Amino acid sequence: MNTYQEELGAPVHDTNPAARAPEAPARPAVAARREFIDDPRRKSQMLALVLSAMQGLGKVYVGYYKQGFTNALIIGGLIALLNTNVINGGAEAFFGLFLAFYWLYNVVDAWRRAVFYNNALAGIGPAAMPADFPLATGRGSLAGGVALVVVGLVLLMNTLFNMPLDWLEQWWPVAFIAVGAWLIYPHFANKANDATGV
Repeated sequence: MNTYQEELGAPVHDTNPAARAPEAPARPAVAARREFIDDPRRKSQMLALVLSAMQGLGKVYVGYYKQGFTNALIIGGLIALLNTNVINGGAEAFFGLFLAFYWLYNVVDAWRRAVFYNNALAGIGPAAMPADFPLATGRGSLAGGVALVVVGLVLLMNTLFNMPLDWLEQWWPVAFIAVGAWLIYPHFANKANDATGV
């Protein structure tokens, strides 16, 4: 540096590269949008919405088998209940309104679950899934599989051996009892695990 630069207060440029401060590391590149779109695990929100017209199918598509089968059983049970003479005294309006609400709720819910699922795959959106949106694991459901096997066997007995299905008219409420027990069991299992510290 010469005396003229010192007098004028001109900026001094160091020509020694070793003396420069280290540069900050470059930010990691964000995954391209194209890679996110091409991810085979990604679920179509619109397809989940359309499939939900058949209750439970949209959630099964996204990977939420338990919720899908539960929704199908509840909707089927409500429709069967409204077609019998069990309900009277104006309760039909209540159950009919609840049926419409529950149906539309599940259509919207399947779309929302597909959105959260895709955001979780892309690493965007909330840091954690909402409490009632555990990420679908892609694994099967033992209870759902057993239920399908039982229903399939009963229908097969009817088609192959003409086994009458009249008993279903009296025993269909057992399906609600089974689903209720299936939903209650994890609650008590979790409480037992918390008590034992497992």
